[in-house]
Amino acid sequence: MTPAAAGVVVTGLGALSPLGPDVPTNADALRAGRIAIAPAGAGEPVPYRAPWPDGALDAALAAAALPPAATRRASRPVRASLAVAGQAWRDAGLHHGGPDPRRIGVVVAGSNLNGAQSAAAAARMARDPMLVPPRLALQYQDTDHVATLSEALGIRGEGLTVGGASASGNLALVHGARLVGWGILDVCLVVGALAEPSPAELRSFLNLGAMVPTAGPGPGGPFDRSHRGFVHGPAAAAVVLESAGSAARRGAPALARLAGCAVGLDANSQPDPTVAGEADVMARALRDAGIAPADVDLVGAHGTGSPLGDRVEAEAIAEVFGGARPWVNAVKGLAGHALTAAGLLSAVAVVVQLRDGFAHPNPWVRDPIDGAPELVGDTAVTARLRWAVSNAFGFGGFNSAVVWRAPG
Repeated sequence: MTPAAAGVVVTGLGALSPLGPDVPTNADALRAGRIAIAPAGAGEPVPYRAPWPDGALDAALAAAALPPAATRRASRPVRASLAVAGQAWRDAGLHHGGPDPRRIGVVVAGSNLNGAQSAAAAARMARDPMLVPPRLALQYQDTDHVATLSEALGIRGEGLTVGGASASGNLALVHGARLVGWGILDVCLVVGALAEPSPAELRSFLNLGAMVPTAGPGPGGPFDRSHRGFVHGPAAAAVVLESAGSAARRGAPALARLAGCAVGLDANSQPDPTVAGEADVMARALRDAGIAPADVDLVGAHGTGSPLGDRVEAEAIAEVFGGARPWVNAVKGLAGHALTAAGLLSAVAVVVQLRDGFAHPNPWVRDPIDGAPELVGDTAVTARLRWAVSNAFGFGGFNSAVVWRAPG
């Protein structure tokens, strides 16, 4: 049984990103095409960043309306997960009651999430081993997100973390949809956790050539000839997936339907993507949803701003969609690259656009690359969007695509 056949719907959304501390502010920034990327300060390990607005985490937690005890001992990444999960939980109406807690699960996207925290602990260890916090034994593990979310929200069904580099968000959505579609769960909370790399990890991306280097004019942007790599944009996002039957019983409106999906590997451990691998998952996701390329109105591209990555994704989109030419945009050009949470933030952006009837702009595009897809321009396109695809690809040959259907 595929998610499409099972009727998996979205009933809640949560977001914390450089665009804002909740879904409404992120939606407004998307529609306006506001770019949050800026030069980094002196002494920072990378030249550009996409910072959070002042007080964003506190504002996101306020929107989640969780009891203070839920966040008191949590690390910053876990507090971000609690913030977006609480927002999505309330958006879905689950704070008023829901299915048996054993029929609710949680999937957290991401791995190696606590690099900055572990680096700080190592520095303390060098000074005095007794300065290492005892709770690090719990908090350095990615599963701390799952455990803390289950405690805060009373979730007693299945829980796990899913890692697939920058494809992690989509992989978590796929696993959550399967758990609901196969009847194992009625509700699955899917969270793209905040990844906080250590300074050395960020510098390694720079040395690899994946990030915008220090020298040169500006950060550039996806699918434009100015592109020179990605900019880190820390974010967390959450989606509540639910069976259509459970949503109907609760009277919870569907914001969108997860209609199809596909994942695959390139059999390649290196960071270079392939047209064949990306085109394959997009084509299979469309078949899983039972639609043709011409039915798709919007593609939320992976779009990191890497010259090789953009060229490969543009060629893969052309191979799959041919003359159909759906609108294409890339949230990373506005909010930066959220690493393992990127697929979830892109999914939230796509669902918002389907729900509200617009395609967000790509205001950085001035000189599109050869073979560029049908990019949205400087202003949002207002239109009735029915079907959308969100892509996420990761180092090591992780390919994924998810198909979404507008409500109604």
